[in-house]
Amino acid sequence: MSKKIVLTGGGTAGHVTPNLALIPYLQKAGYDIYYIGSMNGIEKKLIADYNIPYLPIETGKFRRYFDPKNFTDPFRVIKGYRSARRFLKDYRPAVVFSKGGYVSVPVVQAAARLHIPCICHESDMTPGLANKLCTPFAKKVCCNFPETMKNLPQNKAVLTGTPIRDELFTGDPEKGYQLCGFTKDKPVMMVIGGSLGAASVNKTVRDNLDTLLQDFQIVHLCGRDKIDNLLLTKPGYRQFEYVKEELKDLYAMADIVLSRAGANVICELVALRKPNILVPLPTGRGDQKLNAASFEQQGYSIVVQDDDLPDCINEKIHELYVNRAQYIDAMSQSHQTSSIPIIMNLIETAAGNK
Repeated sequence: MSKKIVLTGGGTAGHVTPNLALIPYLQKAGYDIYYIGSMNGIEKKLIADYNIPYLPIETGKFRRYFDPKNFTDPFRVIKGYRSARRFLKDYRPAVVFSKGGYVSVPVVQAAARLHIPCICHESDMTPGLANKLCTPFAKKVCCNFPETMKNLPQNKAVLTGTPIRDELFTGDPEKGYQLCGFTKDKPVMMVIGGSLGAASVNKTVRDNLDTLLQDFQIVHLCGRDKIDNLLLTKPGYRQFEYVKEELKDLYAMADIVLSRAGANVICELVALRKPNILVPLPTGRGDQKLNAASFEQQGYSIVVQDDDLPDCINEKIHELYVNRAQYIDAMSQSHQTSSIPIIMNLIETAAGNK
């Protein structure tokens, strides 16, 4: 049987990193891998490090609100569909694995029309619009949360969890200290706003920086073009737009984490047993609020709403640090399954290799 697979997904790092976690396992299983992504999305940059062939296609956003681009984006989607179909017809992969994002829709639909089996993965508690559009064409839909199962077709839904990159478990805190120029005299707080950054989280941290730095050193992943140049030389404070291979060392160094509540990052926090405060994105379809509420209920996280953050950041960070052992204990009892073997089994079955 064919040992070719196409991976797709993009727009944010959350739609790419689970694919990156699968790549070593797919290679070990003997698969030739091709990635289909958008022209200028973050996926193109992330995949470049893995020496995986990359096909960029046109894509458009599926909006539920008025925007002038609503008149032009459908034509970009059609163009992307044609490019994907042309490639898939020639390449003939045994299976397509989609992590979601708008670029995945034309790829999954084109694959289904060519009778190529597709497996989709939904990270959030409620399926996003792109995955809703892909589900009718998918053979199986993987998900993170038990609560998601009821929102998916019964014969397609598989509870897998999120693939987490093996290298995240190999971090060296000493390298993290060296990279940031930190000492061991104070604990380290890591701030994660996602690959695109989180303006309100960034502002709140910086507005309270002098107070926070009395008790913590802070490494701040602030997002693309979000570096504050006036704070570049602030002792105990280190900013990065985005990190790749260094992430494992920063995680290993961090005592506590302040983060948005994207599904992939919060699953990493639980797997790495990092006490955390989650600040769900206040806009959008509310998936981050649901993700965060689930983790708070399980005792893994403190949740602070975006509007409340400026008033209570100092109090909540100190509360988290003082009670960190309680959160580590709760996360240590997590029944989060090892998702990669389950997903690999679905891929092998769909590809006809089992």
